[in-house]
Amino acid sequence: MFRRLILVLALGMAACSPSEPTPQFHAVDTPRLLSEWGQVGISGETLRLGEGVVAYDLNTPLFTDYALKLRTIWMPEGMQAGYREHETLDFPVGTVITKTFYYPLAEQAGAVMRGDGHALIDAEGDLDLSRVRLIETRILVHREDGWAALPYRWNEDQSEAVLHRYGDIVPLTLVGTDGEAQDFNYVMPDVNQCASCHAPDSNTRIISPIGPKPRHLNRDFAYPGGPMNQLDYLTEVGFLTGAPAPADTPRNADWTDLNATLEDRARAYLDANCSHCHSPVGPADTSGLDLEPGIAHGPALGICKLPIAAGSGTGDRRHDIVPGQPDESILLFRLDNIEPDQMMPEVGRSTIHTEGVALIRAWIESLPGDCD
Repeated sequence: MFRRLILVLALGMAACSPSEPTPQFHAVDTPRLLSEWGQVGISGETLRLGEGVVAYDLNTPLFTDYALKLRTIWMPEGMQAGYREHETLDFPVGTVITKTFYYPLAEQAGAVMRGDGHALIDAEGDLDLSRVRLIETRILVHREDGWAALPYRWNEDQSEAVLHRYGDIVPLTLVGTDGEAQDFNYVMPDVNQCASCHAPDSNTRIISPIGPKPRHLNRDFAYPGGPMNQLDYLTEVGFLTGAPAPADTPRNADWTDLNATLEDRARAYLDANCSHCHSPVGPADTSGLDLEPGIAHGPALGICKLPIAAGSGTGDRRHDIVPGQPDESILLFRLDNIEPDQMMPEVGRSTIHTEGVALIRAWIESLPGDCD
């Protein structure tokens, strides 16, 4: 009861703030400026959430060139999402989901630092712009005729983001924890590329969110009233109905959590980065590879499976996964690659996720058996 009181008070205080943006649902028109959506906005040197907008995070996020991501959900008053155990929450028409990509600033002028995947926001959902560089904000909006995916690029003075239907390329210098700098091109997807990734069913090709599934959301988050399970919080603020207790809800591991098993960490990583394509109905269904978290060890998971149509993407390796032999496994070859006809995922990154590759390498090394 005390936690709920704190939550209500915090939400009430936030609602009184004059500097908060006012969220809008644009049912037909598509604004040129991100600020017209009112989901996030600039106040001085702070990126603030709109009134009633809820930030969230994922247990294991998709890797995007070491960018950090601020994720938000908003629905018009009185609307709720329905709980679905193994699928994305059933969001109503009017829902707006955003994902803002940004990097911590490096000491080197004009350079940015590698992020660890989790947002640098405070308990109010604010982001200190003196510490970061904003790159883009992607919007998914649920309209009467379905979901629409819209990319917005932040300008140089970090005051506004502008719609870029055709994507863009942002040259960046990325500094690692060891101080080593790497120049690369951050590729901002166009509308069609956004749609291709967010159409997880190749039969319908219907666009939908990917991340807000119970197994990804079932974790604590630092809200204004204190840490709270995200599914419980969404229920408390009226955004979600029908969710069971967190203990009765599927939960993916955090791939960086060394207290979790290697198996759980690796499977969570493959789920977040690969399973939206590699599933029985996904865009990569013809590969015969299913990287969803519940798939048992065997050919469907790639173990001792012969490639079907990988072409040069095999790297002259014979099987997707060879137990105990990561360097003979196509899966690792494709993750540890940035050649357009060989890398996986095919879009969404221009760099190699060194730590993710090391995790999958260790997992493959741990697998028993052989392919003889």
